[in-house]
Amino acid sequence: MTAAIQVNQVSFGYSPQRPVLSRIDIAVRPGVFLAVAGANGAGKSTLIKIMAGLLRPQSGTVLLEGRELYSYDLPEIARRIAVVRQEFVPAFGFSVLETVLMARTPCYGRWGFESEEDRDLAARALEMTDTARFASRPLESLSAGERQRVFIARALAQNTSILLLDEPTSFLDLKHQVAIYDLLRSIQRETAATIVAVTHDINLASQYCNEALLLYPPVQDADAPPESLPHPGYRIGPIGDILTPQEIQQAFGVQVLSGTIGRERFIMPLGAMAKNAGFSGRSV
Repeated sequence: MTAAIQVNQVSFGYSPQRPVLSRIDIAVRPGVFLAVAGANGAGKSTLIKIMAGLLRPQSGTVLLEGRELYSYDLPEIARRIAVVRQEFVPAFGFSVLETVLMARTPCYGRWGFESEEDRDLAARALEMTDTARFASRPLESLSAGERQRVFIARALAQNTSILLLDEPTSFLDLKHQVAIYDLLRSIQRETAATIVAVTHDINLASQYCNEALLLYPPVQDADAPPESLPHPGYRIGPIGDILTPQEIQQAFGVQVLSGTIGRERFIMPLGAMAKNAGFSGRSV
């Protein structure tokens, strides 16, 4: 089976002395809901940008549906991959509906105007994200959480087979965090879309995602042999095998309290002054 996105021995750093990703070698299966987790600075957002073609790796290759990513032109990529970026800049001066319709630009016909199908897809995306009631409002009039849902609607309106999301529930309250994950899971099931989501919420990821990619803090010596490294650099696999208390403690450098609710494990981080400090790793 051809991977939706394949990352082959990819390395990247924002300076030669500070590698962020080192020799990442993963295949994202079609139709999977993959959580990308790790501490700040582990390279999660960088990896999403590389997968989307927004950053070029310094070494290694990225394949999109079996073909080298940079052999596609930008409209071709936009018809296959939709991205919700954490630092997305609001399109001030535009209404919510106009913002969502921007996602349809690569699909406009020869005259450069949206079709009825484009408007239908935008309307459906607004309904799915509970933002249809904001359609005529200026984007800048919305709260940060409301804008985040509009940006997710914009990605959904692209109607692609691959969704890449960088912390899609940032700024959202509990109700809308759960609603977004319910939405993404339903999209994955109904359309067989491939979804890759950066998340800091290990427990939500455990409830909704099939697989996890856990990135460990970068090692400064990018040329060090793998056997000399203090950790494996990254791990990918079924979510229950990857997001374990032991792996979370090593990747994040924090004590955790773990237990089970129903069929799923939950993990709670503990600081030195927490009420349950000292119960690290104990199941309840």
